[in-house]
Amino acid sequence: MNHLRNEPVLVADIGGTNARFAVAAPKDDGHPALMSIREFTAAQFGSLAQVASHYLTQLEELRPRRSVIAVASEVIGDEIKLTNSPWSFSIMGLQRELGLDAIEAINDFAAIATAIPHLAPSELERIGAATAPAPPSRSERRYAVTGPGTGLGVCGLLVRHGRAVVIESEGGHVAFAPGSDYEIAILQYLMKRHARVSIERLLSGLGLQNLYAAVCAIEGTAPTLESPQHITGSARGGSDIACVRAVELFCAIFGSFAGDVALMYGAWDGVYLAGGMTPMLLPWILRGEFRHRFESKGRFSSLMEKIPTFAIAHPQPGLLGAGAWALDPGVP
Repeated sequence: MNHLRNEPVLVADIGGTNARFAVAAPKDDGHPALMSIREFTAAQFGSLAQVASHYLTQLEELRPRRSVIAVASEVIGDEIKLTNSPWSFSIMGLQRELGLDAIEAINDFAAIATAIPHLAPSELERIGAATAPAPPSRSERRYAVTGPGTGLGVCGLLVRHGRAVVIESEGGHVAFAPGSDYEIAILQYLMKRHARVSIERLLSGLGLQNLYAAVCAIEGTAPTLESPQHITGSARGGSDIACVRAVELFCAIFGSFAGDVALMYGAWDGVYLAGGMTPMLLPWILRGEFRHRFESKGRFSSLMEKIPTFAIAHPQPGLLGAGAWALDPGVP
């Protein structure tokens, strides 16, 4: 795709639940500015083409000719099938339907990783005592981003000699590794219901529901709640012990997995948390077992203690990253 720095670009962040759109244009400092931000519930539209066309009709003077679309899926070839959505599309077919000159599709967490160098300190919530290191004498920095939403995203970012290299993955589908006898019991519960228990079976919206159901089964109580919002709401009030246990387990397992991600990517300069569920769970992430489990890596614990972790507080990191990718790919 031939990127033009001074031309507004249609950017989108398409997940299993929401479809977000904006127009991105470069600011004087090189960071992308987002305009005309809109968010739609994906279930209200039959396809990506429908919701994108609906958005474009709302634009008046701004009419981009090219687009970068971040999707919750692997991006291999022209045909895209979203992992946790019935939507699928051809990149070239979508380009024709929308009447654009060019469309580039990227993974949604690749977009969020690309946003990291463009985030202001006020757009980050530090988790734990470790702080971001001073600019290093070495010529590269290594980061990772992960987070639960409808699914679980994982991506790496290497910044070398001022160039950003995004390392995409489907890391949310690696196997769940229990960290306690209680978590082994949860795995046994889930193994009876799924042919394979990936970490996404626990760290996602549906994953919180799975954890709650497993806790109820282990404790011999009947589950009564059917959504992550209800579970976190009851946990917040402390009125339902199973909900409290499920949320605490979620954050502990999330911390353990985030630490594994840091080790896998060599993300010595920071792990960033994104995803729609992170803001909902942030009070527990800040005060609970997240950081303890992040650091508890045996012989590597002293190394893990030095790696900072941040929750991304920017309201649209996927759109920001898609804008950065579109306007100046590879340059943080």
